[in-house]
Amino acid sequence: MIEFFKSFFRVNLLARLRPTTDVVAADGGDGYQWRSTGIDPQFQVVPGRFRPGWYMLELQLECQKNEADVCLYVDSGNGFSEDEKYSLPLRAGKVSKRLLYFPAAIRAVRFDPLEAPGLFSVGHLQLVRLSSWFGLDRLVQRLANMHICYRGLTKEEVRSALKHQAGERGQPWQEFAWARYSETFERRNHGRDYHDWIAEVERSRGPAELSSTGGGPLISILLPTYNSDLSLLQQCIDSVLGQTYQNWELCVADDASPDRRVGSLLEQYAAQDPRIKVRRREQNGHISAASDSALQLATGDYVALLDHDDALVPHALARVSEAIEEAPRAQLLYSDEDKIDEAGERFDPHFKPAWNPDLLLSQNYICHLMVLKTDLVRKVGGFRQGFEGSQDHDLLLRCLPHLSESTVVHIPEVLYHWRAAKGSTALAGANKGYAMKAGLRAVADYLKRQNLPARVEPGTAPNTYSLRWSVPEPAPLVSLLVPTRDRCEILKPCVDALLSRTDYPNFELLILDNQSSCARTLRYLEEVSSDPRVSVHRWDHPFNYSSINNFGARLAKGEILGLINNDIEPINKDWLQEMVGQVCRPEIGCVGAKLYYPNDTVQHAGVILGIGGVAGHSHKYFQRHDYGYFSRLHLVQNLSAVTGACLLLRKSIFEQVGGLDEENLAVAFNDVDLCLKVREAGYRNLWTPHAELYHHESVSRGADDTMAKRRRAQREAEYMRRRWGQVLDSDPAYNPNLTLIYEDFSLR
Repeated sequence: MIEFFKSFFRVNLLARLRPTTDVVAADGGDGYQWRSTGIDPQFQVVPGRFRPGWYMLELQLECQKNEADVCLYVDSGNGFSEDEKYSLPLRAGKVSKRLLYFPAAIRAVRFDPLEAPGLFSVGHLQLVRLSSWFGLDRLVQRLANMHICYRGLTKEEVRSALKHQAGERGQPWQEFAWARYSETFERRNHGRDYHDWIAEVERSRGPAELSSTGGGPLISILLPTYNSDLSLLQQCIDSVLGQTYQNWELCVADDASPDRRVGSLLEQYAAQDPRIKVRRREQNGHISAASDSALQLATGDYVALLDHDDALVPHALARVSEAIEEAPRAQLLYSDEDKIDEAGERFDPHFKPAWNPDLLLSQNYICHLMVLKTDLVRKVGGFRQGFEGSQDHDLLLRCLPHLSESTVVHIPEVLYHWRAAKGSTALAGANKGYAMKAGLRAVADYLKRQNLPARVEPGTAPNTYSLRWSVPEPAPLVSLLVPTRDRCEILKPCVDALLSRTDYPNFELLILDNQSSCARTLRYLEEVSSDPRVSVHRWDHPFNYSSINNFGARLAKGEILGLINNDIEPINKDWLQEMVGQVCRPEIGCVGAKLYYPNDTVQHAGVILGIGGVAGHSHKYFQRHDYGYFSRLHLVQNLSAVTGACLLLRKSIFEQVGGLDEENLAVAFNDVDLCLKVREAGYRNLWTPHAELYHHESVSRGADDTMAKRRRAQREAEYMRRRWGQVLDSDPAYNPNLTLIYEDFSLR
């Protein structure tokens, strides 16, 4: 019956496309490759009326952009307008789909594939007419899966909630439901839409309301100055004076500025407000010495760091005080931040994860606003000379052994504006080369002081660092588990690549054969088992990914297990060396790798909880060498989960948490569930970009394209919602201001 509804009426739009703007045919041979030479390329669909009702738009488009959205405009009688615009995000190499609803007959259709010049190709573009019943069913299902307000509800519960909410607004429920459905296709671009986000989201929160005479901890703001721009310095100090929270002191240390106007301005401010303390250093000592002089003035419970040309938002300290009241054991607090240009325009917001120690070793992601317990800062020795440019990072790394998830608080709001003046680090991370060198010294010093078996190298992105962890001697045995069934053309390249492109000296490869009957496959399994590293084990039961791997884990001789899909191919020979070095760290649980599609776009850069209802892959479809969100595609970091397509963990931990869930998660989400159990047991999961592999993604098992498979997938998603609940909607490795619909770190 479902197939009947889907094939009721089908229109191939691809054959009807005619360019109406600066679009030229490119070399492609099939007539469907184009290059846009101007902004916003457009195609008119050759005329053909479309009746009112429900349609499914199907599109497969390849382009050079990661965050591209395709737009379809329709004309129902008043020309093309934004009121009749439908957006659809791209899924590289796959068909994207969304519902359309036409309340009136459509006279014309316009297809806008890109928003910028570039090469693109369209492989599939169709409109499928649906019955009203099927269209509404798909709408309700997407809301149950994707919309934050309806997560975890059954379709019947979603439908009931929609009718109730629409009734309260005096609105037809289907019209209300359509508006909620459309919200799941809205994506905010960080650059283009940040101002809209400020107006619609940030300002709706309102400032913190604390009494100007109320209690709360004394916060000492450390402000080093040197030949500061007077106008920017004034704005900086005025942002402190304008705080809604009043229990602060501003500790200013001027580093012997030759421009005497700086000292004069500081004296004027000190005369106006007794909370402003000023010390003028006799000799210039650079920023570490000046910061330490400011620290000597501090009498507060906490110190907050402020640069001389930056600004706090008016309620910054109020939010900090609220957070301390909620978490009185806090040793470190930090907020999100953005940049502000010379015209005063805000841009480039950094919405940060919660406490992420391995990301901190890769870059100073905490940066601004940073607030530390004063006693802790003094305990570790304050600011150290010789680390200028990365003095804050050095301070954090010396505090790191005294910090934990329970004593670090992230405030997910933009509380700090970082001035992007000419020559500043805010404008370009490479502007201060000495900062990079100082950061390398700071990380190396941390590793030495903690006696950790790792070395640090410059990262591939500005002001980032790459740590390489040593493998214990002798190298522990790693058991790689590869479930498979037939499809020798998939299995053979995988196994051959694992055997030839792995320089790790001590591993065994267990091929777990799930009822293969193909003669070619059976012949290959017999051949490859002659390699002393390879053994073949028969699993003669219906497909159950969790059961097969649990079976393999029981057979494994190694102290480290590797879950490996049969469509994985290593790229760099040290991939396993890198992952073993990470997984041998006592505090680390599951370790994941960087996986690419065969077209060199990212398939997996870690798992983000909550995306699509349960979980999605970070930076999916980005290009191989893209930096990603604040360079995170190039940085080792802690994540809540990683994919089981290539996952390592110690066998003792696997057994401790009960392995994979055979009963409830036969196919999907078993890897996410495993990672969450490992995290719950007290370990940190980790993703590394230094282990790179190709992943053909479920080629051997096939897609979920039958009703039985869809129902199974839905049952498994519903189980994950029941089992983990709100954990799925508050990923500490992510940020609540970022989308739970897309995998590109765009704004929520």
